[in-house]
Amino acid sequence: MTAATVTPGKSVRKKWSASQIVLTALGALLSAVWMAPLLWTLFTSLKSEAESVAIPVHWLPRDWTLQAWRNVFEAGNIPTWFVNSLVVSVCVTAIVLLVSALAGYGFARTEFRGKNAALVLVMAGLMVSPAILGVPLFSTVQSLGMVDTYWGMILPQCAPAAMVYILYKFFQSIPRELEEAAFIDGAGRWRVFFTIVLPLSKPALSAVGIFTFIASWNNFLWPYMVTTDPDLMTMPNGIATVMNSYGIQWAQLMAGGLIAGLPLVIVFVFFQRQIVSGVAHTGLAGQ
Repeated sequence: MTAATVTPGKSVRKKWSASQIVLTALGALLSAVWMAPLLWTLFTSLKSEAESVAIPVHWLPRDWTLQAWRNVFEAGNIPTWFVNSLVVSVCVTAIVLLVSALAGYGFARTEFRGKNAALVLVMAGLMVSPAILGVPLFSTVQSLGMVDTYWGMILPQCAPAAMVYILYKFFQSIPRELEEAAFIDGAGRWRVFFTIVLPLSKPALSAVGIFTFIASWNNFLWPYMVTTDPDLMTMPNGIATVMNSYGIQWAQLMAGGLIAGLPLVIVFVFFQRQIVSGVAHTGLAGQ
């Protein structure tokens, strides 16, 4: 074998294959397609209302202004709505993680009468639209006196069948030998669950937690149904109220959408590694 001769002072250029070039170009194209609506929303929110509906359409504002943003903040109680959304989303995420992990582990590791029927019922929940459950859920919440309360918004969002099934499949992929070794050493079922199973499940738990938080933050229908107090509105409901008071004002509509969605962008930026890792691991668990 002969060693390749490298001229000192010159870097070795990596040769790209045709497939790498095609995949890179495709990725750049998809990124541009994804970014275009976001940039359009941002630029429109920085236009005056007259310019936002002017023909011909211009991507960049001719007169940059923050008036649309100021109108949204002046018309709505943004800090209160933000806190409400944060409280509801964090509580929903915590409860969903606890319930889904316990239920998924129970299905994956324990045997009991009616287990298969219960698992079928959980999977059947994947086919039920949340909108169908709106009326019976509201009737139940109203009978319990939880209308216009945090718990009225939180509890009905805490039984997602999809999350139970994802964690059930992930727990099945964990080798039983690890748990059996702990049982031999005298550990009980709860200790094994909290000290061995959950630490090994961080990727799946991260994915479930992040997706639950995003879904709860974006949930418009249920908080709208169960809340009439302006001081208890979540961010999507509050922004919708502001938009209704102004009518169709495109610049303000875009500004309101960015205000409501900005926290989710921040979540994705800081937790993108956990999102990708969690999706990859849960995908492998389902094979």
